Amino acid sequence: MPASPTPPASGGAVPQTRIAVIGAGPSGLYAAAALLASESPVDVDVIDRLPAPYGLVRYGVAPDHVKMKSVIRVLQRPFSDGSRVRFLGNVRVGEGGVPLDVLKEHYHAVIHASGSSVDRALGIPGEELPGSYGSGAFVSWYCGHPDHVDLDPVLDHTGVVVVGAGNVALDVARVLARGHVEMAATDVPDRVLDALRGSGVEDVHVVVRRGPEHVKFTPAELRQIGELAGVQVLVHGYTEPAEEPAERRQKQNLAMLAEWAADPGPARPRRIHLHFHRTPVRLLGEGRVTGMVVEPTGGGAEETLDAGLVVRAIGYLGEPIPGLPYDGGIVPNTAGRVEPGTYVTGWIKRGPTGVIGTNKGDAVETVASLLDDLHTLPTPPHPDPDSVVAVLEAYGVEPVTWTDWERLDAEEVRRGGARDAERVKVADLQDMLAAARGRSRVS
Repeated sequence: MPASPTPPASGGAVPQTRIAVIGAGPSGLYAAAALLASESPVDVDVIDRLPAPYGLVRYGVAPDHVKMKSVIRVLQRPFSDGSRVRFLGNVRVGEGGVPLDVLKEHYHAVIHASGSSVDRALGIPGEELPGSYGSGAFVSWYCGHPDHVDLDPVLDHTGVVVVGAGNVALDVARVLARGHVEMAATDVPDRVLDALRGSGVEDVHVVVRRGPEHVKFTPAELRQIGELAGVQVLVHGYTEPAEEPAERRQKQNLAMLAEWAADPGPARPRRIHLHFHRTPVRLLGEGRVTGMVVEPTGGGAEETLDAGLVVRAIGYLGEPIPGLPYDGGIVPNTAGRVEPGTYVTGWIKRGPTGVIGTNKGDAVETVASLLDDLHTLPTPPHPDPDSVVAVLEAYGVEPVTWTDWERLDAEEVRRGGARDAERVKVADLQDMLAAARGRSRVS
């Protein structure tokens, strides 16, 4: 590890308060916006290990959910005040990058907004077989995340199993069942579109352990699978709840599910099967997945679902942050405060719950805690904004600025024009960096 360089002297005024937000997803950007909206004079660096901002919105929202992605217009607002907010992309903090302790020498406080990216396991035999994926990895693949650009799932089998009772499970089912012609109009990378074009998938089985009254689907997401061209929805194991649910969402879901269970409509080339009261037992296959054995929840005769691909969408855990406490996938905190000078927001704070907008109130709470502590926080040894850039350079890091991101953004829009889409994502990390820096690697 290099020694921390002596920061350059600066003739300009040093901002009163320097804050680092680590993570440029919704939670981090809502925190940056809340800091700017405060009456305290703050200078904010939003730091992310990727060259592109927006985190979960860019890499977790399904490509065909264009309206949901429009929240980007809100998330990018802090960067309109370029004098107070900087984007430092392509900066890894911690292992393999700039040590957190070194980074903290340049800021009064650090807000961690690193999310929850570790897929939970089913804990059944065969889960390690090729063709078995967590939804975090699989969704990241079709959303063009550079960490998963080489995932290359084999889609030559007619059957797929998705385990889960939430919107992510429906997203995966919908993307795999939707025709490639429709997906061409989205921002999926060309490599993903090629895989979907050659897909042999005809039956997508969504396995749900509990009854239909307990699913976490939103009615809008559930309705979408019934509107897919060329796709039939079949409901297996539907049961009427013992009591009428209180929530409007549950009532809407049950009405749709009951209708499909009674009348699945005409046969179509592709099918989405919703299996209720079924528990995964084991995966089958030698060398790769060939099926999943399930049984009725509570016990009963086993049955086999034919599948060459299994995706588990059963939740996520946050990765531990070196030097911070960790318990059950989150960093324990009080209203976002881990200790004065160290804060968390988003999923690493509360766990993977809520919708994108939930992060706004969550970030406001964390920022309020930080602002309450401001008068007690010591001035860091090197508060000059230029000093952290010198440190990054010493660690061999060339940060991607907001202007660099705008070049990458323009390249994706250019690619989209060639495919009659709003944009096509650049997924390879080196291609992203080349586009961001105006180099010629991207074709």
